[in-house]
Amino acid sequence: MISPKSEYKTSNEMEELKHLLSLDHKKILELGCGKAEITRFIAATGLEREVIATEVDKVQHTNNMLIKDIPNVTFLMAGAEDIPLEDESIDVVLMFKSLHHVPVDLMSHAFKEIKRVLKQGGVVYISEPVFNGDFNEVLRIFHDEENVREMAYRAINHAISSKEFLSVKEMFFNVPLFFDSFESFEKNIINVTHSHHQLSDALIQRVKEQFSINIKDDGAHFLMPIRVNLLKK
Repeated sequence: MISPKSEYKTSNEMEELKHLLSLDHKKILELGCGKAEITRFIAATGLEREVIATEVDKVQHTNNMLIKDIPNVTFLMAGAEDIPLEDESIDVVLMFKSLHHVPVDLMSHAFKEIKRVLKQGGVVYISEPVFNGDFNEVLRIFHDEENVREMAYRAINHAISSKEFLSVKEMFFNVPLFFDSFESFEKNIINVTHSHHQLSDALIQRVKEQFSINIKDDGAHFLMPIRVNLLKK
């Protein structure tokens, strides 16, 4: 795993995406859309964009289906390893911190599915958190993702080395994160519906102590290192 460097620029991921890709007049597939926050941004900030957003978490998908104010978005219950779309029907595939959530033994098949639904010349944007940094030191106490993130990176490199995809660009940057309290961190990170963290009181205390190291007057600030791989079919 490539480690983050202090000289990485701090950036908003949507700004980086905007510089890398033109999404206007495109049919876009977002795999693992979560709460559809990025989905909404993508759908509402361009021209003639058709977005299909998938999610495997049943609770979150049910919530997403209640969204009615972004009519150019279709929500589907599906994973990257089994995409219910026609061959060569998509211009751009987006994965925001979701590849490492694909079961490790299905990652290779997920890339085959992505290749299948992409048009010739279509692109894949994959962002993944790098296993390093202060935020990671808090997270790893109860949710150590070192292995799955490494497997995700290996799957990307295998897709390139096997010539399924051409590597266009690899880049790194830091994304700022802020929590005004530990309760906010607990609500938004520990108690997410797509993971089932069963933390004992003792473990919660360990997490809280590590989190408190980063608390300033206004709350806890972190920089999460991100790697982006841009691939082309």
